[in-house]
Amino acid sequence: MRKLKNEELDRLEVSEFKDAKKSPIIIILDNIRSLNNIGSVFRTSDAFLIEKIYLCGITAKPPHNDIRKTALGSTETVDWEYVENTLDLVEKLKVEGVKVCSIEQAESATMLNKFLPQPNTKYAFVFGNEVKGVSQEVVDISDTVIEIPQYGTKHSLNISVSAGVVIWDVFSKLQN
Repeated sequence: MRKLKNEELDRLEVSEFKDAKKSPIIIILDNIRSLNNIGSVFRTSDAFLIEKIYLCGITAKPPHNDIRKTALGSTETVDWEYVENTLDLVEKLKVEGVKVCSIEQAESATMLNKFLPQPNTKYAFVFGNEVKGVSQEVVDISDTVIEIPQYGTKHSLNISVSAGVVIWDVFSKLQN
């Protein structure tokens, strides 16, 4: 088996990416401290044609060298917007018919492997602060809370890893 060269990967040009049909997935980064995490989420969002990323609260905005380092240009492809208040954004998206899902460990959360996204439905997934998680106020008004099953001792994943797991899982379920 031969590894493919970069020029063999059939990558989209930026203009082609902008025109491509997007996944019905929105990402909300709520008070993310790590610029590397932000860049990683941009890069994963590019890979799976995410519709938009909202950066909220203290979450840094491009252009920034530490975001650029892990984003590898995806801040130029994935649509993004800064919104100061996450709660206001979630309420606005819900009025627009977007199903808001907080990714958090909570009572009665739906395990990710049991979550079945509905066709013709747009979803916004909220990822919270590295220490505090998604705020209780946002959890309270979310349509659902999704938990990533974990079986080890830590029961904690890095936010960029959590985003990658959720994005891939939902994207792949929507393809079927």
